[in-house]
Amino acid sequence: MELQDVHVPTVLGHLRVRRAGSGPALLFWPSLLMDSALWTAQAEYFAGSRQVLLVDPPGHGGSEPLGREFTFEECATCVRQILDHLGLDQVDFVGNSWGGMIGGTFAARHPDRVGAAILMNCTASPAGRRQRLEYGLLTRVARLLGGVRAPLVPSVLKAFLGPTSMRTRPHAVAAIRAALTRINVHSVTWAVTSVVPRRPDQRGLFGLIRTPVLVVAGVEDQTFPVAETRAMADAIPNARFMVLDNAAHLAALEVPETVNTLIDGFLRAQT
Repeated sequence: MELQDVHVPTVLGHLRVRRAGSGPALLFWPSLLMDSALWTAQAEYFAGSRQVLLVDPPGHGGSEPLGREFTFEECATCVRQILDHLGLDQVDFVGNSWGGMIGGTFAARHPDRVGAAILMNCTASPAGRRQRLEYGLLTRVARLLGGVRAPLVPSVLKAFLGPTSMRTRPHAVAAIRAALTRINVHSVTWAVTSVVPRRPDQRGLFGLIRTPVLVVAGVEDQTFPVAETRAMADAIPNARFMVLDNAAHLAALEVPETVNTLIDGFLRAQT
């Protein structure tokens, strides 16, 4: 599979979109601190039948660094601008964590541009006090260290992976460690602030969604426990909800075969 890089001008700077395959468009947006590499296994699986679009989100990967905070509405506008730039009327959307939140925002605000959405390991609720404090400390220390250095890596791994992955999936641990080395800390801290302490309550907005939606939780996810992700699904009319065993916050990386089958089956059910 060969990925073609396209740099798309948006309200949050030029975003790198990695494109492969042909057919109906399927767009992937990853978690905070991760870039488009999170979806490598999904790109390889779907590129034979679809046009796969892997987004490096604002301030991450090959996208332009951030210099300010942003809103979720601006992120949804970025998705629309990607589609406009590529000449696409509509897309199916897959998002993890931050990406799942933006998938919901996009579906609510641009219902004519999304076919179906799979929203994984995410929330529609604002951050609680503990999460605001933890991520505020993370960003301050990361800035002091000049990156997500060794003292912070265990905390990130704990937020992203559960005991099953930490014990049995060294490839997942290695992929996260590699992603952390690619971070521009001054850019990414703007994103962390926007997505965690300043995250909006979107439960009312998500009540406007009319597109088919599958919400997925990982049973071992410590960042967004199952009950919080279930509350997101409950806010979306007619959303399906599924819990994955032996997976935590980055299910696409931890259990890629399961996730590929799940996405494929849900999308096929909508045709």
